[in-house]
Amino acid sequence: MHSFTDQNNYPVTMVFTKGAFGRVPSHVLVLCRLEHSWLLTKHKVRGLECPGGKREPGETLEAAARREVAEETGAAISGLHFIGEYYVHAPEQPFLKAVFFAHVTDIKKKQDYLETDGPYIEKDDLLEARFGAHYSFLMKDEMIPLALSEVRRKGLV
Repeated sequence: MHSFTDQNNYPVTMVFTKGAFGRVPSHVLVLCRLEHSWLLTKHKVRGLECPGGKREPGETLEAAARREVAEETGAAISGLHFIGEYYVHAPEQPFLKAVFFAHVTDIKKKQDYLETDGPYIEKDDLLEARFGAHYSFLMKDEMIPLALSEVRRKGLV
């Protein structure tokens, strides 16, 4: 179990086991690998971040992860791997998010990427690049290095 404070100054708890918080996460986030790069999405307000979003009623976490990646980037993914869960203890609206890792198999240009401006390929080291001004605040806390460390520990990259 790892604890840290996010960019909004909320306490966050991250674990690498399913169900550690006793409920199904309401959100998903997917770390997407495209060969030697990372596939991100450009949120219209927040900036560059990993694809993800809310799970729809009746939807599995895996289905939500695949849908969110496709909606926000036009990408198809394979080898979807559970990485962990993190709970943001926001006083007004706390939430639990599942983190996945996947390889991108294809990207198709779309007419509409919904709340994003579509795909972005990060060729530089994500651990360093994520502090750029064009990156979302969501990428700047400890969740990203913790998740990437678990991806490497599992031998996925």
